[in-house]
Amino acid sequence: MTEIRIRKVSGTWVIRSGGAILGESNNVLELNEGELAPVIYFPRDDIAMALLDQSSKTTHCPHKGDASYFSIVNKSSVTENAVWSYENPIEAVAEIKDHLAFVIGESVKVEQL
Repeated sequence: MTEIRIRKVSGTWVIRSGGAILGESNNVLELNEGELAPVIYFPRDDIAMALLDQSSKTTHCPHKGDASYFSIVNKSSVTENAVWSYENPIEAVAEIKDHLAFVIGESVKVEQL
């Protein structure tokens, strides 16, 4: 079984897309899953949800559960399925409930300030 570790990380973190700041938080979680790159999860309350549109995409992870996806919509662009959330994660990773993670790429950046 893949080992998953979740920890609160210190500092202030920001998520940007297309020049817009989608959120800033001092309460992010870092999820480490096996050999995969660490993923930063932002509390939903710290994200400008008005800039996210829920999409029809879903995926299933045997270690975390079913993920729902959102697209980022701002003045200059739409970034499809760039955000995911485990609305009802399995018990072993319950801490990530009500958190969002972002697909890092050319138009989406997660930074520690």
